[in-house]
Formats: sequence, C-alpha cells, structure tokens
Amino acid sequence: MSRVHDVARRAGVSIATVSRVFGRPEAVAAPTRERVREAADALGYSPNTTARALQRGRTGYLGLLVHDLANPFYATVAKAAQLEARRHGLALFCADYGDRHAEEIDLAREMARHVDGLLLYPNRAPEELEVADLGPLVVLDSPVADTPTVLMSTADGVDQAVDHLAALGHSGLTYVDAAPRTMFTSRDRRANVEAACARAGVQLAVVGPFSPTFESGVRAADLAVAQGSTAVLAFSDQMALGVVRRLTERGVRVGGDMSVVGVDDIWIAAQVTPALTTVRMPCAEAGAAAARLLVARVDGDGPMSTVVLPTELIVRSSTGPAPEKRTT
Repeated sequence: MSRVHDVARRAGVSIATVSRVFGRPEAVAAPTRERVREAADALGYSPNTTARALQRGRTGYLGLLVHDLANPFYATVAKAAQLEARRHGLALFCADYGDRHAEEIDLAREMARHVDGLLLYPNRAPEELEVADLGPLVVLDSPVADTPTVLMSTADGVDQAVDHLAALGHSGLTYVDAAPRTMFTSRDRRANVEAACARAGVQLAVVGPFSPTFESGVRAADLAVAQGSTAVLAFSDQMALGVVRRLTERGVRVGGDMSVVGVDDIWIAAQVTPALTTVRMPCAEAGAAAARLLVARVDGDGPMSTVVLPTELIVRSSTGPAPEKRTT
C-alpha cells in the first residue's frame, strides 16, 4: 500500500504539499495539484479521509437525497456528484425517498445529522421546503430562497422540441404531464410546453398528471392517441419509452404515424428502436456543479448563487414528418 511519502517523492513535492492537496486543495497551485493527483492515481494512493476529517472537526461525508436512485436520471446526478466529492477528498452518501413525499424533509434532516453538507433534489414545491435547519445545503432543480441552487432549465430544450415538431408539419401535440403537480420541475416543464406551443401555433392537449414512470407512459399512450394529435411530448424519457411501447403494441408506427419526444436523454434513449428524440438534461454537469457549490459552503466561503444549465434537443428517429392521415 502506497504512503504519502511515496506520492510526495513521485510528484517531487513535500509531504505537507500532498496533505494540502487532499485537505485544502484551494491552497495549492493548479499545476501542482494535478501533478500530485496523477502521482496518487499512479500509485493507487488513497488518503485517510476519516483521520483528516476528525482533525478538521468534520465527518468527511456529503449527503445526496433524491426521489429514486433506480431512475437513470438520478443515478447520473449521483455518480457525477460522487466523483466531484472524491476530487475534494470527501465521500458521498446517497439515499432516496421514493414515493414517500411526506417524509422527504424528515429524511433530509436525518441525513443532515450525519454529513457535513447535503445535496437535495426535492419533489415538493419550493415554498413548502423547510430547509433552515439542514445545515450547509445545495438544492437541485428547485429555486429555494436564500439557498444555493443548480437549475436545469428546460425552456430552451422544449422550445427546440416544439419548433422541431412544427417544422415536421405537426399541428397538434399531446403533453404527458407528471405528478406531483406541486413539484417545481412538473409545474415549470408544463408551463414551458404551454408557452412554446402558443408561440409556435401548435395546438396543445394535456393528459395526466401521472407518476413519472415507464408504466405511466404505457397508460398515457391510449389517452394521447384519443386526443387526435400526431405528436407526443412526455415529461421524461421513462414516460416517453412507455408511450413508445404501447403505441408499438397498437400497431402505431413511432416516427411515422406518431412522433414521440422525451426529456432527460438517459442512456437507454439512444439504444432503443426507434431511438428516442429527447431534450437533453445536463444531469452529470448538474451533479458536479452542485457538489462544488456544497464543498464551498461547507468550507464557509461558498456564495448564495444560482447556477442555471441549458438544455438542448437531441433528434433521433422517434420523430418524423406528420402523416396526412394517421392510422391507429
């Protein structure tokens, strides 16, 4: 097992410099930090996080609480946040609250007791979040007053999606809405869809809200077909993939008879047939940005800032020209 002395020798720096790189990286010049980390990686060196944390009066852990870790979207956020935490010599605890929305804040309080700072991806409305007693905190995708926040704005991506469908000749669009309606992302995404359709002159029908799952998409598909629209935009990729599944079972050609668009760009979106057109959410970038903000808050010098990350449309084969007469 490599020791700090081995890393210092390989990087050509002092032992104290190695300790600063893993304990107070902001105090070391970037080229030196990189050289020390490369040496540590080459030697398989891992700093003693627990001992260093105890010296600083901390746990050495950050927490992340999301809706559903089985959802590829949240898993990507978690992985990116974990990698960023490790860059700062910290570990990350992850947990989810599932459909227990009423317990969300209680779980957040419990996790906050055991970590130095908390990343929270909430499901309830921003005005309903009681966060004053959670310690150092960064919130994802929900603008909470006086709290550092990372937002992924779907306004641009949804505008692009509606313009894309309009350019293909679709005059009617069905939006598959998601519950709970108190969730900021649900309200914000529906408002963006309504504004984009009004601007583009596309007739909008809404079905739902449904739980944002594959199974809900399957249920929503029949309702979407009944609306008479030639295109569907779903709250999430998982819901959109459920729509695709049901349409295919009914003999509706996706990308021909009916176009389908999702939101998220989870990894499987490009692997299915037909590949899913979707609004890409920068979830990895959001996880990393949130972790950086939280580390700064834990260190006491982080700003009360809001980071807004853009979204974009990724066009694949689940969208195509509107049919003159759709066959169902």
